[in-house]
This record gives sequence, structure tokens and C-alpha cells, in this order.
Amino acid sequence: MIEVHDVRKHFGAVQALAGVSFCARDGHITALLGPNGAGKTTLLRLLVGLLKRDHGSISIDGVDPAVEPLKVRNNIGFLTDQFGLYERLSTREYLRYFGELNGMDQAAIARRTDEVVELLGLEDILERRSKGFSQGQRIKVALARTLLHRPRHLLLDEPSRGLDVMSTRALRRALNVLREEGCCVIMASHVMQEVTHLCDDVIVIAGGRTVAQGSPQQLCEQTGIVNLEDAFVSLVGTDEGIAA
Repeated sequence: MIEVHDVRKHFGAVQALAGVSFCARDGHITALLGPNGAGKTTLLRLLVGLLKRDHGSISIDGVDPAVEPLKVRNNIGFLTDQFGLYERLSTREYLRYFGELNGMDQAAIARRTDEVVELLGLEDILERRSKGFSQGQRIKVALARTLLHRPRHLLLDEPSRGLDVMSTRALRRALNVLREEGCCVIMASHVMQEVTHLCDDVIVIAGGRTVAQGSPQQLCEQTGIVNLEDAFVSLVGTDEGIAA
């Protein structure tokens, strides 16, 4: 479980987060929604311990990432917009490298590689070097790396961007499997259709603050609006950054 209470963060004179609070449960996919510049990426970086908050508390299974960042990272997978693929390595070599960085032995790496390759449909690029990969292929390889060490918590920053239909289906299938395995997934997304059909819970951030949390249906009921996209606009007061 991930618990956040009144978290604030400044960058000089800019207040990126002005009071974010929420709870993301195990075995649930939680969407992080907000207009561009709402502070979603900053929040994800705070959760993984890449940034230090100015105020508030964060607990990931009882561990504060600001105090014990390495302990948190052992049980967390973080997919950012910077994939960090090494173009001279094949997909298999890349996964082996990151498995070793996470302290996995060769047998565990081989076994888990087979599992994530099947889950994400990477068979056709497993032995290929990443140079020349499409955007969708790069995202899937980065996601495979993120899942390799079986993290208990998964943070995804717009994971479906650039994916074609088949790759998007593979991503959704993977996230459903992770939910069934009890993983706590937080996914920043602008794709309302994806949030509606995939996520159990939605956290809405605007102006650096939490303005609402609940299931897609609950947010619609709260605003009296049937469509989640329109409910979101009503909650944040802007339609900036929305994708259909």
C-alpha cells in the first residue's frame, strides 16, 4: 500500500505540489489524472525517492522513500518517459543486465525473462538489438525491465503513449495480471478511455493538490456527469492535456 499525506514540493519559486494526499491499495490499479503541469511526474519521483519532499509524509508498505530509498526501490518498478535502452544490447541482454543489477541469479533472470516476454509479446525482438526499435517496442522493453524483479509496487508515467493497438492490448493484459497478483499500480495517464476501463481508483490532481479520489463511477456520481472526461474537466476546471 502507498499512502501520501499533505505532500508539498517547491522548485525555487515554483510550487509543484501544494498538498497531495491519497491512498493506493494493493491489488488495485490507481490512475493519476491531472492537467499538464499538475505535478504528476514530480509526485512519482517523490514516491521512488528520486526527489525529497518539502512537507508531508509518504509511506510505501510502512517505509519512507526519503529515509530508506534503496529499500523502497527493491520493491518498486518505475517506468518514466526516459527509457534508457542500450542500443547495442539485444532485448535479452538488456533484461539480463538489469536482472543482475537487481541481484537476481541467472536462473531467476532466465525464468522471469521468459515470463515477461510472453506477457508483453516480445518474442519477435528478444534477440534483436534495440537500435531501430519503434516507440512501441521501446516502451514494451522498458516495461519488461520494470517488471523483471517482480516489484510489489509499480509506478507508470503515461505507459501507453506511442503504443499501437496490439501493444496497448499487451500492456492492459500485463496490468490485469499484476493486479491479480496483488501488485499496487499507480499509472499517470491522459487517456480517459483507458482509465475508465482499466483503473479501480482515480486520483485527480489540479494546482498541485488532490481535488478528488474515487472509482471512475464515483467521480461521475460526485459531479453528476455520466462521462469521466467531462467529470474530470468539471473537477479541475480545464480541459488541458486530455486525450480521448
